[in-house]
Amino acid sequence: MGTVGLCLFDTAIGRCAVAWSVDGLTGVQLPEADEAATRARMRARFAGVEECEPPVEVFEAVRRISAALAGEADDLRSIRLDESGVGAFPRRVYALLRELPYGATTTYGELAARLGEPGAARAVGRALGDNPFAPVVPCHRVLAAGGGSGGFSAAGGVRTKLRMLAIEGARFGAQPGLFDA
Repeated sequence: MGTVGLCLFDTAIGRCAVAWSVDGLTGVQLPEADEAATRARMRARFAGVEECEPPVEVFEAVRRISAALAGEADDLRSIRLDESGVGAFPRRVYALLRELPYGATTTYGELAARLGEPGAARAVGRALGDNPFAPVVPCHRVLAAGGGSGGFSAAGGVRTKLRMLAIEGARFGAQPGLFDA
């Protein structure tokens, strides 16, 4: 059937958005520079889909995403995703990553190895760069080898990634997080 609706919602890190079908979320959008940019991004991703009130299951997903982005420990793994537009390899990456607990981190190489493809760290990175479900598929929890931050394709780049990790209380490397006092 395809995507049937979308809505924007407030979170601790800014105005996010979700789109959905009868089979689950078809997309999640982290905040862009402002609400207009977030809306424009969603309209480009889901052309012709109107903003509307979400059904109960989507409303609950929005509530949980907002709470997780405010520091409530929720791994969001039970939120249903409609992955009909996602390739086989990214689906495997996303499924594995969704098992990672709130506040935990891993590396691109570790994910590749757990997939049984130890040489596929860059392919994992590409799949995460195209992740249409952040933070439900928590690509912000994936770090570079040696615990470096690695990249992040959402607006704000690595700074957004570090902020999300700080909200979750995640630690990496030898130094306190960017937002620790």
